[in-house]
Amino acid sequence: MKIFYWSPFIVKVATVSSVIKSAESILKYSKKQKNLKIGIINAIGEWNDYKKLINPKIQIINLNKKNIFKYLPKGGFLKSRLSYILIFFLTFFKLLNLINKERPDYVIVHLLTSLPIFLKLIIKSQTKIILRISGLPKLNFIRIIFWKLFSKKIYKITCPTKTTFEYLIKMNIFDKNKIFVLRDPAINLHEFSQKKNEKNDELNIDKKNLIIGIGRLTRQKNFLLLIKAFKQILIKYPNYYLILLGEGEQKKLLAEEACKLQIHNKVLFLGFQDNVYKYLLNSDCFILPSLWEDPGFVILEAALCNTLIISSDCPSGPGEILSNGRNGLLFKNNNLSDLLNKFDEFKNLTDKELNKKKVFAKKKIKMFTQLAHFNSLKDIINLNEQKTSLNNEYSI
Repeated sequence: MKIFYWSPFIVKVATVSSVIKSAESILKYSKKQKNLKIGIINAIGEWNDYKKLINPKIQIINLNKKNIFKYLPKGGFLKSRLSYILIFFLTFFKLLNLINKERPDYVIVHLLTSLPIFLKLIIKSQTKIILRISGLPKLNFIRIIFWKLFSKKIYKITCPTKTTFEYLIKMNIFDKNKIFVLRDPAINLHEFSQKKNEKNDELNIDKKNLIIGIGRLTRQKNFLLLIKAFKQILIKYPNYYLILLGEGEQKKLLAEEACKLQIHNKVLFLGFQDNVYKYLLNSDCFILPSLWEDPGFVILEAALCNTLIISSDCPSGPGEILSNGRNGLLFKNNNLSDLLNKFDEFKNLTDKELNKKKVFAKKKIKMFTQLAHFNSLKDIINLNEQKTSLNNEYSI
């Protein structure tokens, strides 16, 4: 059986990790390894930097000899859309030829999904296209028309949360029997055990005084709200520091806001970090101010680290993961005063109440391990394996 992943990207996003861990879950848990060929299609050189991190049994399939990735425009909505248009046309015939030549049984498409779906019109093989919807989709007119026209060409549709699943059922674009909840394999316990003990030498801040925010510095992540809230937090709790991990087009804007509020010496921009665990393990709480998430990988990482989570109740993942506040604290989306109220609530929790929320959060993320992902995926792609107990993998 051949299973290929198609997920071209132009900036580092959580989907990259999800694709790698999904492919590795098949290798790790399938009993049919001798008959399996797993490949990640390297459209324009975007996967070059990840080759050393990926299991060598997973083939990196290069569509282009030259590294086009480094020349594509990046940053901002318009530049990213231009890059994806260029990728579409630069890889159109090469992807078609690859599928016709290799005849994979399945192509699981994560990003720039329109291209492989459109190619189903002219693909000669019996390759099945599995559409992975990575977030709550914005159903504009063009996307609705496209999905309706090509719905019969799509074998299965997977989504990461029940909220997105129910939304797609309600919109009635696809046959409901084609839609499945497939949670991302965001939690890798082996990786966690390797990284959790790494020293955090660059920071000399007591963990009781540290708030963490993680994500790309974009409008979606809404760090502007967090910085404004932090200004107010310092009035009551002056010993705190705010650490932001991530890169993005709003970095300059956010730094200027911190300067304007005269808290720039309390807000540290540490850029993208390969190991977020060493920060989460040494923080008082993690705050997710996003305008939308699905599901929000950093929430899962925070839960794994036993770090108290304060999140917006944005669509569509955080509320589901936090069980509407049982596993953490939820504030009204983009609401400064409610975020401040929830921070005060966090500070007033007893040790028993705090630990209870952390334990519930940790139990919840069992659904996001590689094994849980495989147990769902194997039925969708007909690997026909026996289910394995989650408890065999999830032991911390």
